Amino acid sequence: MSAPRSNRRDIDGWVVLDKPVGMTSTHAVSRLKRLFNARKAGHAGTLDPLASGVLPVAFGEATKTVPFVQDGEKAYRFTVRFGAETDTDDSDGRVVARSDAQPAREDVLRFLPNFVGVIEQTPPAYSAIKINGERAYDIARDGETVELAARLVTIHALELVSFSGAEATFETRCGKGTYVRAIARDLGRLIGCFGHVCALRRTRVGPFSEADAVTLASLEEDAAQAMRRVEAGLMELPRVSVDRDAAARLRRGQSILLRGADAPAEGSAYAACGGVVIAVGAVERGELVPGRVFNLPF
Repeated sequence: MSAPRSNRRDIDGWVVLDKPVGMTSTHAVSRLKRLFNARKAGHAGTLDPLASGVLPVAFGEATKTVPFVQDGEKAYRFTVRFGAETDTDDSDGRVVARSDAQPAREDVLRFLPNFVGVIEQTPPAYSAIKINGERAYDIARDGETVELAARLVTIHALELVSFSGAEATFETRCGKGTYVRAIARDLGRLIGCFGHVCALRRTRVGPFSEADAVTLASLEEDAAQAMRRVEAGLMELPRVSVDRDAAARLRRGQSILLRGADAPAEGSAYAACGGVVIAVGAVERGELVPGRVFNLPF
């Protein structure tokens, strides 16, 4: 039984969970909230129940850094099974098209360049995208037709790792909003044999990699050792060290002037004082304008 809400504690930081197959991301966060008896927690990017791998979970003040982790590059290793397309574009779905054709390795390699760079991709019908305030997957589960517009996504790399004829395993690095299931679906259609994802593992989200991930079993043995600092979610941004006076200004929502040759000229950055993150914001005209301020002792 979880602790009463009033008895839960404020805890700040990140845990990089190695999510097991068969568990939803929401359930995974609930498990960690109970494990740490935490008041507030959230994840940085949904993983389907079929998928395993890196699920960064933020606690307390670290939830303010979630958008920066979500905007980071993602990496996946996935296996496509050829010969059938499903309504969910993975093996959990109902088969909607079949083919007796099996691709040759050369066929797969020939079409891979079509999926690298900035491309148009239509998300799967079973996705978390909202249509008039309702999740697409809820509409699809009710038996209604889901029509999602294609959108631009960025795929930095897509490589064939292994090939057996019936199945092929790939590794990809991609930007926010890319659906691996859509890659499998569209590749199968291009080759002319249909396809769907039968195995999927996320190996990286922003600053967090597979090497950082810990299992639920290890967390249940020693949860405290897995907790990372709030700053871990900002490691891909420039860091500005400030003194206590500047930290106080930032905490009041006031901008500070950036000095020195190493100061970032533009974009997002965060400030830290005495090893504690103070604020994250945008660099504008030589100043750091705080967007989110952290309530952490220093």
